[in-house]
Amino acid sequence: MNEHVTEDSQAQQYVRRHEQGLARRLSLWRDAQLARQALRDAGEPGLVLDMPSGSGRFWPVLAEHANRVILAADPSADMLDLAEAKTCAEVRKRIRTFQSSALSIDLSANSVDCIFCMRLFHHVADSEKRTAILEEFYRVTRDTAIVALWVDGNIKAWRRRRQEGLRRTVDGAPAARNRFVACRAEIESEFVEAGFRIVGHHDFLPGYAMWRVYVLRKGG
Repeated sequence: MNEHVTEDSQAQQYVRRHEQGLARRLSLWRDAQLARQALRDAGEPGLVLDMPSGSGRFWPVLAEHANRVILAADPSADMLDLAEAKTCAEVRKRIRTFQSSALSIDLSANSVDCIFCMRLFHHVADSEKRTAILEEFYRVTRDTAIVALWVDGNIKAWRRRRQEGLRRTVDGAPAARNRFVACRAEIESEFVEAGFRIVGHHDFLPGYAMWRVYVLRKGG
């Protein structure tokens, strides 16, 4: 099978899974609210890197600030192509895309005012890898970073932990996962260790939902 066709199909499946259906649309509406609040807390940055940009779902929100310059990076060239194809021309002309990994961003130090990262950290279970990404964010941003992930200390996280304890494979090993709930104390310590201080956070549904958006400011 052609590798490009496979990757393109995966990109389209991602969009169908995350952006279609009434519940998803309501979730995206709330996500956009949280993004706007975080951007305000970050001082309405003028030069923003969306990393990873995925399907470009937050581009219209980022483009609401008329004077904002938007960079968008993703490891997948097919995902970037799909994002550009589904974005209106008025927004698309405001965005410069490039292929890059969050572990090694193809930008020099202090290149942007803010790194906007809404769809990455809940896929990263390893603390060392999260720290490596945060350190790269610290290198590239000159001011702030906006980071979203799943955290514990709420009803949904408690339910998920209980379900995962019951869900086992045939041989008794834990079922494979690709999304993870972070301990709030642990992730907040990782932010500080990477050189950031926490400006604030916004919860999707306080006390119930796992989704939390942190606003971080570069220290030192």
